[in-house]
Amino acid sequence: MNSLTVRMARRSARHPWRAVVGWLVFVALCLVVGGAVGTNSAKTADYRVGEAGRAEAMAAEGHLERLSTEQVLFSARSGALDNQADKQAAEAAARDLTARMKPLPEVAEVAAPLWSGDGRILMVEVSLKGEERDAKDKVDALVAQTEAVQKAHPRLLLEETGSPSISKGVDQQRSDDLALSEAITLPVTLITLLVVFGSVVMAAVPLLLALSSIAAAIGLAMVASHFSPDAGVGTNVILMIGLAVGVDYTLFYLKREREERARGGGRLSTEALVELAAATSGRAVVVSGLAVVASTATLYLASDVIFSSLATGTIVVVLVAVASSVTALPALLVVLGKRAERRARRRAELGKPARRARGEGGDRAGGRIWAALLRPAARHPLATLCVSLLALLALALPLTGLKITEMSRDTHSREIPAMRVYDRLNEAFPEQRVTHDVVVRADASRTREVTGALRKLAELADRDPLFADGSRIRTSSDHRVSVLRLKVPYLGNSDQAKTSLAHLRHDYLPATVGRVEGAEYGVSGDVARYADYPAHQNSKLPLVIGALLLVTFAMTVYAFRSVVLGLIGVVLNLLSAAAALGLLVLVFQNTWAEGLLDFHSTGSIGSRVPLFLFVILFGLSMDYQVFVVSRIREAALAGVPTRQAVLDGIRSSASVVTSAAVVMTTVFVSFVFLHIIEMKQIGFVLAAAVLLDAFVVRIMILPAALLLLGEATWWPSRPSRPGREAAAEPGRATHGQPAVDVR
Repeated sequence: MNSLTVRMARRSARHPWRAVVGWLVFVALCLVVGGAVGTNSAKTADYRVGEAGRAEAMAAEGHLERLSTEQVLFSARSGALDNQADKQAAEAAARDLTARMKPLPEVAEVAAPLWSGDGRILMVEVSLKGEERDAKDKVDALVAQTEAVQKAHPRLLLEETGSPSISKGVDQQRSDDLALSEAITLPVTLITLLVVFGSVVMAAVPLLLALSSIAAAIGLAMVASHFSPDAGVGTNVILMIGLAVGVDYTLFYLKREREERARGGGRLSTEALVELAAATSGRAVVVSGLAVVASTATLYLASDVIFSSLATGTIVVVLVAVASSVTALPALLVVLGKRAERRARRRAELGKPARRARGEGGDRAGGRIWAALLRPAARHPLATLCVSLLALLALALPLTGLKITEMSRDTHSREIPAMRVYDRLNEAFPEQRVTHDVVVRADASRTREVTGALRKLAELADRDPLFADGSRIRTSSDHRVSVLRLKVPYLGNSDQAKTSLAHLRHDYLPATVGRVEGAEYGVSGDVARYADYPAHQNSKLPLVIGALLLVTFAMTVYAFRSVVLGLIGVVLNLLSAAAALGLLVLVFQNTWAEGLLDFHSTGSIGSRVPLFLFVILFGLSMDYQVFVVSRIREAALAGVPTRQAVLDGIRSSASVVTSAAVVMTTVFVSFVFLHIIEMKQIGFVLAAAVLLDAFVVRIMILPAALLLLGEATWWPSRPSRPGREAAAEPGRATHGQPAVDVR
């Protein structure tokens, strides 16, 4: 009762209003400081990996880096420019657009108008200055000029697309999706909490604390971005993880306080009840939060700016949620507890019967339900364990066919207007679909030799049907860096585009540029990026997974002083994560669920999804593992034999774990309704994993395994001491609660 968690709770309980005000000041301070320092967004250089990344770095050194481009299409209102008058009008409009675009400070170059092969659509390409990542912030100025030309030429149809427009559309869609997610999640979460507590005030506490934690985490994440750049996904993960764990941690704490209140029968003060909850569930919350933080931190080992951004957002919001549960929550419980005590005294003075707290009358019924669910594990632990393990392994089986690809702009939702124009662009100008940039760096004295080698390479490409005409060589002012741009008339995620990259890297480059002494070279471009990123991730996978398993084992051993429980935790987390990812493959790599979940299958999983989910699932599984096993160990430390400690511990924690699982599932399912395919995949698999973990792993596999192991569960420690006064027989009450006989 003198741990740091209890001391913090005690201090908050003794000065509740001071603690509440202090928490609100902390949240406001986080937002003010975060707003003042702003977000340090990741730059283009932060995304460079593999050969493509090295090639882009060399091109940037020679100031020959790829510029972001916007394409403006001119066509007739009927859809095509069929007659000479319409074509002349389109050319006049193109000249007008060029004259308007060139003076803009955002514009680097406006290319000459280009007719499509069938002569029915005219295109003007505009290159933007500066970073690729910043281009979406500059596109409004170009759109304004396009709209002005459209007004001046109403007979024509002007449409604009390009990477900046698409990125801006994706950001807007993501923002709209998150608003939809919140509109679904918050009411359902509130209803769930109302069912659990039967009180609007008590139901509002977890939700308000979670939302305040999210607000504080967003501000802190802005500060953290100056140490680890934000890739634009930090807020997404803060909202998703913050609401889930914030409500769960508060729920664990609240349920325990209510249990102690019911058990005390009015003999303990509100402050004492809060301290008891802090010593039990409060400690479990801290340990599980630290476990999530430690497991998520392994994502930094992937050396990827997006994974680092995801890790930072998750770590910040989990730490803030833990802080709120050991500071603001005890204070609020004291305020609400004293309010309840005053009401009880007034009712007693008026001679009215005391109100029974919600759930007290349902303990016996709830106990019977969970006794029934636990009966297979209690009566036939070996059979239950084997059947449950086989079921999870069957769900994990599709994981053997996992195909990961970098989700390109070709996979974005067509509800984004710029994507529909992008499709028209690809159809009318197939040679504009994909480009490879061959970058060569060599001594300035070898410029002529490098140029000759690149020309030979261009000739080889011209004879290859996978490439289109129109290659172009550029050389830096210091003559050290040269870039050859080759066009490919296929979409970036097509087999033909991937094969063209393989031809370049493995055949044409070694035979040409590779013979220039001292030359460094590489291929960049969208196809190269899509190929190199999964390869980079796969090279980091053993390191991240190894560290994750080690951290999970160490945290479990630290929490429960048991090597056996550490091994069980690792195995169970692996099984539940693998089963959930197997479901992901089964659903999203096939087409049978497209109509049900409103997506278009790419036949693959987003390259960042499996690793991120694997790490997050380990962390979330530790939440339930720590909470459930803490209740079991608590009983064992009181002298209850291991068998009854397992059954009583799981029975007593079952209702809160179920409630927490429902809340988490609600949060994650809301992300399935989003348009971005990777967010759909993440939401689906997290929801599936939580349900599997709560209802299969914690109700079937864990109790069956612990019952089979018996006292060996606690090796090398021995928490159970049957000789103590508190010892109980299997059918005897423990901790003031009726034991549940499930034999």
